[in-house]
Amino acid sequence: MSHPLFDVTGKVALVTGSSRGIGRALAVGLLEAGCTVVLNGRDTVALEAARKELAESFGDRVLAQAFDVTDSAAVTDAVARIERRAGPIDILVNNTGAQRRAPLLDFTDEDWHGLLDTNLTSAFLVGREVARRMVPRGHGKIVNICSLQSEAVRPGIAPYSATKGGLKMLTKGMCADLGPHGIQVNGIGPGYFDTELTSALVADEEFNAWVRGRTPAGRWGKVEDLVGALLFLSSPASDFVNGQLVYVDGGMLSVL
Repeated sequence: MSHPLFDVTGKVALVTGSSRGIGRALAVGLLEAGCTVVLNGRDTVALEAARKELAESFGDRVLAQAFDVTDSAAVTDAVARIERRAGPIDILVNNTGAQRRAPLLDFTDEDWHGLLDTNLTSAFLVGREVARRMVPRGHGKIVNICSLQSEAVRPGIAPYSATKGGLKMLTKGMCADLGPHGIQVNGIGPGYFDTELTSALVADEEFNAWVRGRTPAGRWGKVEDLVGALLFLSSPASDFVNGQLVYVDGGMLSVL
């Protein structure tokens, strides 16, 4: 039997960007722990496919709500719909994210604003709307999926790193404003993970060798490696943890 401090049975969680990759793995982790989970994405076909597949194991505890997390009006409407269907949201995981790689001098205005909206504005909009409902209830958990690049940068990803550094500080700022209302806001910073989005990097022999050599754990992360940190930050075990980032990076940030 697990320790009751980590018990999230019966909680309602919204995980943005959860039809695939890290978001889906986080959703599965919460489902396995007994939560009702609302999946989110913009691609209604991919979202419904994910819901149906997960429902085979978790039944009616898997819901889906398609909406654009960068559209304020859509967010307001969707959160209201979710709470009518599933009940009050106890756990919000702001996972939606995108990456565009290009030298700084070649990076377009459009791509810059696209990354800002997807990686940073979305967490502000969804976090604000869910928090407006959590505050009167006096409790809630918000987990922002940050990045190793919230702290460190490589060439070609300056705008991405700027959004993830901003998300780190948004996490701390949300903690300052929401902590007095019984809400904990923390972040998880994944290192280099083997997902659909990084498949080209994993396949690049030179880059693959660099990651494995640079990481004390000697390997890429598996999406399941993030679930433990999420369950900690979503459960009563973290009731006095606020404004923190937990880096799940195999030790990469700790060594030169």
